[in-house]
Amino acid sequence: MRALGALALSVALTLSTSFAAAEDDFELAPILYSASTPDNPVSRLQARLDAGESTLAWDGAVGWLGSILAALEVPTSSQTLVFSKTSLQQTRISPRNPRALYFNDDVYVGYVRAGDVVEVSVADPTLGTVFYSMEQVPGARPRFERRTEDCLLCHGGSQTRGVPGHILRSVYPSPSGQPIFSAGSHRVDDSTPLADRWGGWYVTGRHGAQRHLGNITYADRPATAADADPSGLNVTDLGERFGTKGYLTGQSDLVALSVFAHQASAHNALTRASFDVRAALHREAALNRDLDQAPDYRWPSTNTVLDGAAKALVESFLFCDEAPLAGPIEGTTTFATDFAARGPTDAEGRSLRHFDLERRLFRHPCSFLVYSASFDALPAELRARFWTRIGEVLTAADPGPRYAHLSADDRRAIRAILVATKPDAVAHWGSAD
Repeated sequence: MRALGALALSVALTLSTSFAAAEDDFELAPILYSASTPDNPVSRLQARLDAGESTLAWDGAVGWLGSILAALEVPTSSQTLVFSKTSLQQTRISPRNPRALYFNDDVYVGYVRAGDVVEVSVADPTLGTVFYSMEQVPGARPRFERRTEDCLLCHGGSQTRGVPGHILRSVYPSPSGQPIFSAGSHRVDDSTPLADRWGGWYVTGRHGAQRHLGNITYADRPATAADADPSGLNVTDLGERFGTKGYLTGQSDLVALSVFAHQASAHNALTRASFDVRAALHREAALNRDLDQAPDYRWPSTNTVLDGAAKALVESFLFCDEAPLAGPIEGTTTFATDFAARGPTDAEGRSLRHFDLERRLFRHPCSFLVYSASFDALPAELRARFWTRIGEVLTAADPGPRYAHLSADDRRAIRAILVATKPDAVAHWGSAD
C-alpha cells in the first residue's frame, strides 16, 4: 500500500541510534516489525470475523467500505478526497475519480470507486502503523491482509521519521491527476501554512481570504501564490468537479483535513519516540549483561535518549510548530461537532477536542492522542519523563520561547483538563493542584 497518504496522505548515541541511519532498523530487535503479530483494532476485528462473532455486509455501490467503517467506528463525516495519482491504486485515481480517506483516532481507511481493494492502516500500540488491504470482491469471505514491503517503500523512510507511518503531501497536479514533479511538493503537518496545503486534494469549506492549493489542477506550477487559480477557494459543492455517485458523501471537509494533518504527524512522533526508547533500553540491557553490570544500571546515554524523546513528544503534542491561521475556517459536514462531542471533558466542560478554528486548530492546544492506546503503550520510563516535562512547561512562570504560543491561561486550562481526564497526569504530578 503505497499510501494512506503517500505524496498525499506522508542522541544518535552509543546505546541507541535513532533508527534513521537505516530505514529497516525497525525489522531488528526489539521491534521486529514484520515478524511480530499485530494487536490493534483491525487485527481484533479480523479475529472476530474468523470466529464468526462479527460479519461485514457487501454493498453494491461501495463494496465492503461502509461495513468496515461501521465495524471500526470510523465516522463517515471524516471523509476527505484526494485526486492526485499518489497511491497504490493510482491508475484508477483522477480528478474525476478521487480517492476517499476516512479516519478515527487510530484507524485510516482508503477507498477508490471501482477499486480493487479497500486500504486500511492502523496505529498499532507496539508496531506503529500497520497496513492492511481487503479485496473488493462480492461473495468472498472478507479478510484483512497485512501488507509490509510494498507499503514500507513509501511509508517506512525519511518522510515518516524512519518508522512505519503516514505521509500527507501537497502537490501540483496536472489535469490527469499526475503530480508535476518538477514543481515540487509540500509535506503537510502542523507546521505547514494553509497556503501550501492540499494541492491534489478536494477541499470543502470556507476560509475567507486565506488561500490553499486544493480543488484545482495545473498546466505548470504558478509563479506566485497570487497567480494561483482562485476558483478552488471557499468551495462548498464538488458536484461540478466529479460525479459523487459511489461515494458515501460528496464532501472533503476542511476541518477533517486539518485534524488529519495533525493526527498523522503525531502518530509518527509517537512511534519515533517509542522505537528510540525501546532500542535504547534493549541495547542497555545487552551492554549490562556483557559488562556484568547490574540489570538496572542506567547509562547516561540512555537518559539522554529518554529526555530527548520526551522533549520531542511534548513539543509535538503542544503544537510548538503549528502554523497560525490568518482568519476563521469552517467545514461543510458534521465532522467538527462529531469530533468535539467525543470528549472527555473536565468539570467546566472543556476538552482537548474543542476547536478554535480562528487563530489555530484547537482551543486548548494539547493533542487528543494523549488518550490513545499508542500513548499508553509507550515505555513507562518515557511516559514518566513526558509527564515531568509537560508538567514543567504548563506550570513554569516562563517556559521559554519554544512555548511562547501558549498563554498562561492556555497552560492552566490544558493542565486542568489533563488532571480531570487523564489519571496518569495526577499519578505522575502527585497532586491535582
